[in-house]
Amino acid sequence: MKDFSVHVFSDSFGETGEQLARCALSQFGLRESEVIKHSHVCNLEVLERELKILNGAKNIIVLYTIVHLDVVGRLKEFCQEREFKCIDMLNPLIDLLQEHVGKAPRRESGLYRRLDEKYFKRIEAIEFAVKYDDGKDIRGIHEADLVILGVSRTSKTPLSIYLGNKKKIKVINIPLVPEVEVPKEVFEIPKRKVIGLTNSIEMLNKIREQRLKTIGFENGSTYSSMGRIIEELDYAENVMKRVGCPVVDVSEKAIEESAEIIMEIARENGLRLY
Repeated sequence: MKDFSVHVFSDSFGETGEQLARCALSQFGLRESEVIKHSHVCNLEVLERELKILNGAKNIIVLYTIVHLDVVGRLKEFCQEREFKCIDMLNPLIDLLQEHVGKAPRRESGLYRRLDEKYFKRIEAIEFAVKYDDGKDIRGIHEADLVILGVSRTSKTPLSIYLGNKKKIKVINIPLVPEVEVPKEVFEIPKRKVIGLTNSIEMLNKIREQRLKTIGFENGSTYSSMGRIIEELDYAENVMKRVGCPVVDVSEKAIEESAEIIMEIARENGLRLY
C-alpha cells in the first residue's frame, strides 16, 4: 500500500472532519495515518494560502466541512485539476435538510460552536474549579462567580465541580484552617458572592476517620479528633461572620441538594447566574 495523507479543510477548527477521517482510517488499521488539518478556511484568500501547501503533493485525499459555496467550488476545482480524491462531508447533508425543512441554510461559519456555547461554558467552569481548587491560586477569586469557604470535608470540591458541570458557574473554594491566614481578597470581594459551608461534628468525625483509613492512617489522628473538629468549626464560624456570608449546613445532604440551596441563596442575593 502506498503512503498517503488525508487533508481536512474546515471553516472552523476541523475537529469534526479529523475525527471522522480517523474513525474511517481505523477500519483499515490505519489509526496512525497522517491527518493534516487546514482550519478556519472561511474565504478564498485563506483557501489559496492553504492550497499552496499542496502544490506538488501526490497521493492525498481531501475532506472538507465548509459551508461557503465559493470556497467549496474553488477547492473542488483545485482537486480536479490535480486528480486528488475529495469528499464533501457537510453540504450533501445540508442539501438534504434544505429539501426536508423547506428553507435555505444560513451558510455561516462556526454556527455549531455558537449554538453549543453552553457546552463550552460548562467545560470552562469545570476547568476553573479544578485550577482553583482548595485555594491553590487565590488570583481566581475576582473571576469567580461564587466563592465557597469551609473546613476540610465539607464537600467544597465536589460542590465546585458539580456547580461548574451542571450550572456552568465558576467556583473557587478556599479551605479554612486555624493555622492559615484567610486571604485578604475574601474580605474584599462582594459578600453576596461568598457562601460558607459547615457540617456536624459527628459527621465530620466519621468522614475524616474514613478518609484516614482510605489513605492508610490509623484512627487517633488529630485531624479526625473531636477537639480539632470543634476548633476548626469555631474558627470557620468566626471567619464567616466577619465576611457576612450565608452558611449552608451540608450534613446529611446530597451534593445535588446542597447545590440547589446554594443556587437559591445566590439568586436571592441578586447574582446573575446561568
